Amino acid sequence: MSDQFSYKNDELFAEDVSISTISKAVGTPFYLYSATSIIDNFLSLKKSLDGLENLICYAVKANSNIAILKLLSQLGAGMDVVSIGEYLRAKVAGVPGEKIVFSGVGKRRDEISQVLIGGIKQFNIESEAELNVLNEISLSLNKRTSITIRVNPDIDAKTHEKISTGKKDNKFGIPINRAREVYLKASQMLGVKVVGVDVHIGSQLTDLEPFRMAFIKVAELVNNLLKDGHEINSLDLGGGLGISYKKTNDVQPSLQEYGQIIRETVGSLGCEILVEPGRFIVGNAGILVSEIIYKKFGEDREFLIVDSAMNDLIRPSLYAAYHEILPIKEPNNNSSFVCYDVVGPVCETGDTFATQRSLMKMESGELLAFMSAGAYGSVMASEYNTRPLIPEVLVKGDNFSIIRARPLVEDIIQRDIVPDWV
Repeated sequence: MSDQFSYKNDELFAEDVSISTISKAVGTPFYLYSATSIIDNFLSLKKSLDGLENLICYAVKANSNIAILKLLSQLGAGMDVVSIGEYLRAKVAGVPGEKIVFSGVGKRRDEISQVLIGGIKQFNIESEAELNVLNEISLSLNKRTSITIRVNPDIDAKTHEKISTGKKDNKFGIPINRAREVYLKASQMLGVKVVGVDVHIGSQLTDLEPFRMAFIKVAELVNNLLKDGHEINSLDLGGGLGISYKKTNDVQPSLQEYGQIIRETVGSLGCEILVEPGRFIVGNAGILVSEIIYKKFGEDREFLIVDSAMNDLIRPSLYAAYHEILPIKEPNNNSSFVCYDVVGPVCETGDTFATQRSLMKMESGELLAFMSAGAYGSVMASEYNTRPLIPEVLVKGDNFSIIRARPLVEDIIQRDIVPDWV
């Protein structure tokens, strides 16, 4: 949990604003982000890379709100994007093309063309098929595009199977044992210019040893590529740094150790180091605030039915992810505790945030905060059950602003088009 979310005067605050005050102004449910936490996380990571030529390219997929992108851009961040939508968001936030990298396994021709026209630092190539298409489009636009090739080092990051990206059976990258062959092919193309190597092995890594193993393999590859005559100036080491989702039993990796691993493994290669953090920057900087609609008594358990649902925060349903849940009213020595199932209103058994979670005795109308919800929360939300996307709010000191408004149900309905023949 970020230090910027803490109890003061018997209730939970975000920086210097009580969450109940924000709730009265915005209505529940809503996402709430601490600008100070985002800034502190970015600057801490930047400090860990002291002495290395580096660019931190924030992974836009973690949280793509333009206010957050602008906040990070003002700190000097670049952006890692995986779609034309994310690219355009970054440009609107003021990020210049020369600080944007384009990743992802399925870049479409129209996306590639638009990005080449708009400007880009580099493409992180994921396959030979993509390499061929990029070369063709670059030549048609009379451009020579900087590329890295993403290699798959077959490293098990020991993370959730759905967010593992560096094993040989994952869809990402080119097998590292074929990399020299593909680099040779790329070097003979007139529409692309090889500038570096890209690797990313997974998300939510709390053990740093897989990073070391992957980076050692990358260093060996770079030395071989240099022997082959390639000019390697850029190493994109991906993201994946994990965060703590629990007060206890969760280890957050040491940034100092992370930086040292980079120095020891690839620091002597003379390359610019790119890293692509997402969750690490915004994960613990955001929360989801919900109101308890009903308290329900089952045969052997009590349910708290809240006004947020799996369409607002799908991580518990999709990944069986744990989010700490805190009451907005601070527990005290006189508080009694009950084990609740915390569930949403969607007609799915999977719409469950927590099972048998010990919480202070709660009542209808009271507020709960789902902590560490700043990453992969709002960006993965949907309108399932025709539920509008929920607002996002940014707080800094004693100020807060809505940075995405809640749409009306009527707006959702009016998007549908009924053909004349129906």
